[in-house]
Amino acid sequence: MQYGICHLSIVSVRIQANDSSEMVTQLLYGDHFKVLEERKYYSRIRVAHDKCEGWLQKQQFTYIEEEAYNLIENKKELKHSCELVSFIETDDSILLPIMLGSAIAHCPILSHTFDGGYFDGKREKQSMVQTALLYLNAPFLYGGKSPFGIDASAFSQMVYKINGHQLLRSAAQQATQGQALSFIEESEAGDLAFFDNSDGEIVHVGIIMENNYIIHVDGKVRIDRLDHTGIFNTQTSRYTYQLRVIKQII
Repeated sequence: MQYGICHLSIVSVRIQANDSSEMVTQLLYGDHFKVLEERKYYSRIRVAHDKCEGWLQKQQFTYIEEEAYNLIENKKELKHSCELVSFIETDDSILLPIMLGSAIAHCPILSHTFDGGYFDGKREKQSMVQTALLYLNAPFLYGGKSPFGIDASAFSQMVYKINGHQLLRSAAQQATQGQALSFIEESEAGDLAFFDNSDGEIVHVGIIMENNYIIHVDGKVRIDRLDHTGIFNTQTSRYTYQLRVIKQII
């Protein structure tokens, strides 16, 4: 088994091993993974954080030893950059921009340094909405995980990750986590609301706010109303998503 870590600001992980294949997710700086399969230009990886699999260009990551991988896995120190864009200094004194939520605790493995602001440790649920607001108006991008393009499940995942808590990658996977609540009135700011389609498949997730509001991704990261029916867009005066379940993750 081989192991790797992302040494760039943000890179695409694709369904197939070619540049035109659909992007399934992204890696941010410091994300680590197992290398499952090797080809000439691409490697198939499994992301440690959420077990998501896909193909990554070999030029866009650094191989690390198993000892370094295990050191990251067992590390209790959680540090994620807290600015929209921060900078890493490489070992040859070049500044590398990194995105909000990058794992800067792993800089020493890459011989990089970071002296910017960061979130550390596990934070309480009350911090979720404050973190979510950092992504407000970020455009929708399928598979995206940054303030410059993000999808609904990555949005909830990144907000929880920055606060020291782990969510799986897709909305359907995230809906298997935590404890279901019977009524909206039982929920608290920071809980997750999940929504399904006409076939009963969970296809969307958002973060509950106070006073029956929700922050989620619909074209962009936006704030809408939430009730027992689902998400109501006040701009279009219609429901956009049908509520399936509310989950208390922490």
